[in-house]
Amino acid sequence: MHETTLLLIEVGALLLGMSILGRLAIRIGLSPIPFYLLLGLAFGNGGLLPLAASEEFFATGAEIGVILLLALLGLEYTAEELLIGLKSSRRAALLDGLMNALPGAAFALLLGWGPIAAVALAGVTWISSSGVVAKLLRDLGRLANRETPSVLSILVVEDLAMAFYLPVLSALVVGMSIWQGAIGVAVAVTVVVVILLIALKAGHVISRFFSADHAEPLLLGVLGLVMLVAGLAAEVSVSAAVGAFLVGIALSGRVAENASAVLTPLRDLFAAIFFVFFGLSTDSTQIVGMLLPATALAFLTILTKAVSGAYAARRAGVGTLGQWRAGLVLAPAASSRSSSRGSRSRRAWNPRSRRSRPDTYS
Repeated sequence: MHETTLLLIEVGALLLGMSILGRLAIRIGLSPIPFYLLLGLAFGNGGLLPLAASEEFFATGAEIGVILLLALLGLEYTAEELLIGLKSSRRAALLDGLMNALPGAAFALLLGWGPIAAVALAGVTWISSSGVVAKLLRDLGRLANRETPSVLSILVVEDLAMAFYLPVLSALVVGMSIWQGAIGVAVAVTVVVVILLIALKAGHVISRFFSADHAEPLLLGVLGLVMLVAGLAAEVSVSAAVGAFLVGIALSGRVAENASAVLTPLRDLFAAIFFVFFGLSTDSTQIVGMLLPATALAFLTILTKAVSGAYAARRAGVGTLGQWRAGLVLAPAASSRSSSRGSRSRRAWNPRSRRSRPDTYS
């Protein structure tokens, strides 16, 4: 069978399966993310029927998916709101780093993996998946919740911290000198600062480059800018998600509103592919041997993420229910069970609207 033909068959079959699982998740009131992950495991390395022809397609689609998730999340907020959130979340972000990095490092040392693996696993347990949390916030109807800015502030701080973490980890893994690692950190931080300053000072200028009244040029232009900035950010070891998020922050007015509308179908498609690819790229045969320590570590970090997220929401003046939601959404393994309760208490508030009134009880 021709490779292109096999690619179309595999992609088509997986998309149909994702559609069925998505409807099932909606019917029982859960996020479809766990179902997409299981589907990927079933057809990934070591699964029931490994799919090889579509692996590259899903890898590329996954990158686009997480970029679009964060770009559209950024469109919901302004640069000023981002800075206010970052300033108010400094203590919460520090607590988040300490509480969640230490368990990963400790587990790696206890398992005898060595100091470099300890640094790597500390990052794994510290940094929340921006793509997972962004999709959960949307699926559970919480983008307008009062605690959501606190959650986003922690995510942004974590992703910005990657500008320091990734060059350091790369230097340790490949054996770079301290000087080479310091240069990598300096370049990454400079890029983040430049993008943030452009978003703050010239966001309105960037918006003028796009026509809000013509859907096709708007779609192509905003998508191109998001992918370009995300790619440049990734090239200097900054999270591509940070670059995409900051582009969304920079756009404003009708351009931001209409861009969100035209990009939403693409986001839905590629975000779903992002989660399936997680499963496809995981060797399921290796899971069994690490199931017990992984479960213990997951349970521990769910607790620590819940505490740090709740603390951030509390400092922002959010009520008890909102604190719980903020904590659990940073631990996606636990948060999907609270979807029906969380959706009842969400507020009808757009962060860009100054006429809206937050629900003080959430």
